Amino acid sequence: MSRPPKARNKALLAYCELLRSDGERATTIDAVAARADLSKGGVLYHFPSKEALAEAVLEEFRTICERDLVIMAEAPEGPARHYVRTSWTSGSDLDTFYIAVLRLAQSSWQPAVDALEWVHQAWLELIQEEVGDRYAAEAIMLIGEGLYHHSSMPGEWSRGTFARSVEHLLELVDHLKHP
Repeated sequence: MSRPPKARNKALLAYCELLRSDGERATTIDAVAARADLSKGGVLYHFPSKEALAEAVLEEFRTICERDLVIMAEAPEGPARHYVRTSWTSGSDLDTFYIAVLRLAQSSWQPAVDALEWVHQAWLELIQEEVGDRYAAEAIMLIGEGLYHHSSMPGEWSRGTFARSVEHLLELVDHLKHP
């Protein structure tokens, strides 16, 4: 498979950044071009519309999530601990595209809502396979979601509080796996 053109990647990442910072309504083709340091025509060459940009984000999101699911399933520490430990990580490709899809879902774009539902269900199924209990699996996911929420706050907002708690929360995950 050949690599996508550099301008295409720049435009797609600029679109994700703008979705994150400004929301879907403010993310115009002109704004994407300015953020990517491309001409409007350069963006339109790869993405003839905002919808085409959004669809490309979903495609990349699904690809990244499929890779993540394999890594999660094969994690030596198990899917549950892996999920919680990696929920603290922000700034990754998964994080970049997850936030972009989340912002698209917040604008009521059903394909984005469906993509989030798909990945949340896939993560839950992997954790549930490991722990054997749906309620424990849901609690583990909510621990991870809480960590993700706090890690995605600007600056050092709550890293001081929760960074010290990750190992403790992983012990809680172990307890939920084996009550």
